[in-house]
Amino acid sequence: MAEAPAGWRDGLRAGLPFAAASGVLAVSFGVVADEAGFSPLAAIVMSAIVYAGAAQFAAVGILGAGGGPGAAVAAAALMNSRFLPMGIAFGPSLPGGPLFRAVQGQAVVDSSWAMALRPEGRFDRRYLFGHSAVQYVGWVGGTAIGAFGGTLIGDPRALGFDAIYPAFFVAILFGELRDRQGALAAAAGALVALALVPWTPGGVPVLAASVVALAGLSPRMGRPA
Repeated sequence: MAEAPAGWRDGLRAGLPFAAASGVLAVSFGVVADEAGFSPLAAIVMSAIVYAGAAQFAAVGILGAGGGPGAAVAAAALMNSRFLPMGIAFGPSLPGGPLFRAVQGQAVVDSSWAMALRPEGRFDRRYLFGHSAVQYVGWVGGTAIGAFGGTLIGDPRALGFDAIYPAFFVAILFGELRDRQGALAAAAGALVALALVPWTPGGVPVLAASVVALAGLSPRMGRPA
């Protein structure tokens, strides 16, 4: 059996703590989906296909409150729009034509994208694939536990599960504060998001902050691998 590339193995190891956090958060999502009327199978399939926590919580919240599928899809798309600038930065580090790069880009999640960025500006794609793969297992597995065991688990907020999501992203942010440029880009994005939160729909502050942070990091990003 062929030995896995070092980048893949490193990504798997580094992704384990994030996979554990994703798994616990996914349990919360499974419970919320169950309370919103989703069958366990529907919740698991959604996690397996969408694989995007913020978008899934937004969609399930809208459907559970009586909103239509169109509104749920629009909200989920807006929440995931931050992946557009992230994909633009990641693209030059991928081999192949546009279609093959688009397929590889489906592996991107917030933490794997941030941690796969190297100081010279390129992304280690094998590291990212390994990092994302172990989180995918945690996300789908956690969803299954929450969806099937929701009545036993009870209210996720009472167990403190609602604190995992912000803590998860704070952990990702620390990885980008290793130099002055990253810290300034993060600060600029945070200020833009805070300014827009009271005035714009959910998702818009995240997208605007992502664009600002990407612009701030652009001198060290986007170089071919």
